[in-house]
Amino acid sequence: MVPNPSYAHTGSVTGGFLGGLIHPVLGPDHVLAMVAVGLWGAVLGAPALYMLPIAFPLMMAVGGVLGIAAIAVPGSEVGIALSAVVLGLMVMLAARPPFWVAALVVVAFAIFHGYAHGAEIPPGSDAVAYSAGFVVATGLLHLAGIGLGLLSSWPIGAMAVRGAGAIIAGAGFFFLLRLA
Repeated sequence: MVPNPSYAHTGSVTGGFLGGLIHPVLGPDHVLAMVAVGLWGAVLGAPALYMLPIAFPLMMAVGGVLGIAAIAVPGSEVGIALSAVVLGLMVMLAARPPFWVAALVVVAFAIFHGYAHGAEIPPGSDAVAYSAGFVVATGLLHLAGIGLGLLSSWPIGAMAVRGAGAIIAGAGFFFLLRLA
């Protein structure tokens, strides 16, 4: 019988794919904004339903490269907090801007989220595996938002989705106050 190594000292959980997968889920600011992208996509319907949750991780990967390369993205923490406020408000108000406006909003915030993930990769980690992990986690959070957002096709579901948007926006304001 061969013992398995403990995760306590190998760096396996914090540095590779699993570490990247866990990282976004541990930050409520990231979780709420990423769920809000899926919610808003569901509220908007096609093509936003699938394009926003694709565009966000792609641009987040660009932000991740900036973070890994230590290229400063000023105001990234404020941008992350604002993403929860703005995306939450879009869901709460059932805002329906033109698709290109919604996509621009989403990808702008994705840069901040990606930068934070990239800048926080533990030293000595496999940056590619870690990045793949946080991109997959982001996609799963978007899918959760889409799943919840599809409830908006029923009147009570639409109220619940808008309520979720209000909670996300309120949490975003809290995140902003915490930064002050």
